[in-house]
Amino acid sequence: MNTIHWTVDKTADLSKGYPQITQAAALLADNEAIAFPTETVYGLGANAGSSEAVKKIYEAKGRPGDNPLIVHVASHKQAIGLVDNVPAYAMKLMSMFWPGALTVILPVKEGKLSPLVTAGLSTVAIRFPDHPIALALIQQAGVPIAAPSANLSGKPSPTKAEHVARDLNGRIAGIVDGGPTGVGVESTVLDCTKPIPVILRPGGVTKEQLEAVIGTVHMDQALADETQAPISPGMKYTHYAPNAPLTIVEGSLEFLQRIADEARAAGKKTGILTVEEHKEALHADEVIACGSLGQLETVASNLYGVLRQFNENEELDVIYSEAFPSEGVGLAIMNRLMKAAGHRVIEE
Repeated sequence: MNTIHWTVDKTADLSKGYPQITQAAALLADNEAIAFPTETVYGLGANAGSSEAVKKIYEAKGRPGDNPLIVHVASHKQAIGLVDNVPAYAMKLMSMFWPGALTVILPVKEGKLSPLVTAGLSTVAIRFPDHPIALALIQQAGVPIAAPSANLSGKPSPTKAEHVARDLNGRIAGIVDGGPTGVGVESTVLDCTKPIPVILRPGGVTKEQLEAVIGTVHMDQALADETQAPISPGMKYTHYAPNAPLTIVEGSLEFLQRIADEARAAGKKTGILTVEEHKEALHADEVIACGSLGQLETVASNLYGVLRQFNENEELDVIYSEAFPSEGVGLAIMNRLMKAAGHRVIEE
């Protein structure tokens, strides 16, 4: 397949006369799969009402069919038209955080979406993204867009168009290059089918932010249980993994250095994922800083790019990452690192 590449300035007027948006939206309306930027990561989108279109997402990514997809909409009205029984707290959160990095799970209206989107479940995950290119594409395509991250299944999510091209060139109809994304980790997924909402996937909107609006929010205790059927994207299977096996090291910098030294002494080419504050204190075959410990938002923004950067060193045998505080956006960072590591952790 010939993959078309468009470059779009997200600060431009993206009305119906913008040719690249018009072309990409026409392909979406014609049930093709298109990659485009959101404020979190690049998504691989297709018409959520068409099984023919949604099937192309699964095929291009090599994604398991029991892993449901997030549906992206361009208005509150479009979202409400797809779901039933929206609790008052969900309406409040949608009003506060949409458009933005919050995905809500609600009962799906029968016949509105392809069953492939929901993986046969009675609920659907919906998000109203905060990115002008994503919104222009959804509006002009005239349909809700199912869109997981635009990468091969299991690999780090893409935060730049070149990441998408590396994984999916020749597999999809087109890629809209809108520059690097901002948040860097995917949206927070919140189950709103219960009296008290439950975070199924931590992400760009923190637990603290949600609770400031509606009070108590629970964390799903099954986040680390790989045996359960997922009702949220990102709850099952290893995700985000670099080519070399990744292990999280919990403890002091001295302990992290000792683990890396032992691996190198055993003849293994070793990488370390760390932060700017610690980079000069650590030594390995490759040490990459992922942002600042004092600003965890920078770690979130750079995480997937750094995991892909490690892949560029094909000689690496192992990668060790320091652990991060599990508060605020740090919760999302550790969730993604744990999945990338296949839950491999070494504790001091």
